[in-house]
Amino acid sequence: MRFATIRTDQGDTRAVRVEGETLVDLGLADVGELLARPDRAELAVRAGEPVAGFAGFAPVVPNPGKIVCVGLNYRNHILEMGRELPEYPTLFAKYPEALVGAYDEIRLPPESDKVDWEAELAVVIGARVRRADEAEAEAAIAGFAVLNDVTMRDWQYRSPMWLQGKTWEASTPFGPYLVTPDELEGGVRPSLTLTGWVDGEQVQQADTADLVFDPVDLVRYVSTILTLNPGDVIASGTPGGVGHARKPARYLADGSVLATEITGLGRSEVKAVAEPAAR
Repeated sequence: MRFATIRTDQGDTRAVRVEGETLVDLGLADVGELLARPDRAELAVRAGEPVAGFAGFAPVVPNPGKIVCVGLNYRNHILEMGRELPEYPTLFAKYPEALVGAYDEIRLPPESDKVDWEAELAVVIGARVRRADEAEAEAAIAGFAVLNDVTMRDWQYRSPMWLQGKTWEASTPFGPYLVTPDELEGGVRPSLTLTGWVDGEQVQQADTADLVFDPVDLVRYVSTILTLNPGDVIASGTPGGVGHARKPARYLADGSVLATEITGLGRSEVKAVAEPAAR
């Protein structure tokens, strides 16, 4: 199944089931609320009226409790960055203020002139889980979505800790859809192709077969550290082709159009807009 959080012309948001061109109202504010409901399975399939007044896609989970990101998780990206394959996942955090909808604008802050792109597969959690074994980790995956971990490289590398380059406000398109594993080849270990474009030029493409740690591995590992709850998100890392690794390096500019597509999950396309300099 396919779900989304949409904005309406009434100024609110609604969780919807996507049936072709029809958006069926599920009677809830957003997909995060749907995932948190114990009767989620029944709510997901119930009959509903088509939503009137569609005004765009919000982040598919607008306010996740946790966004855990994984660095250096595609073999080709690890090699282009001149590093060795990791023994354990490299983890950092992102916060909900960073998220925007799949067709919103992203902000280029005046404090950074090295804003880079990172097409990613997002894993969305659908069940509370701690210290998951493989079967529990598989069962905890509600589905997958498109995400781009837009990164301010100059701030990322100010210190050995990456956080300050990774969670700038209104920088991270997420969605448009949450797609359940049964819709995808490979299920909870989906076989998907990620592609990224900047101003119509393809800059990234890779298959999820190149992941060092797959979605089930990541749920097991992260849930060892802390409890994962419905609506939490794991951004599983980016493949090669990022701008910072190019020679010469290339970054997003005011007016750049950044598109991210994953087979079976849909496409986001956002315009980068420079924020005015701070006074």
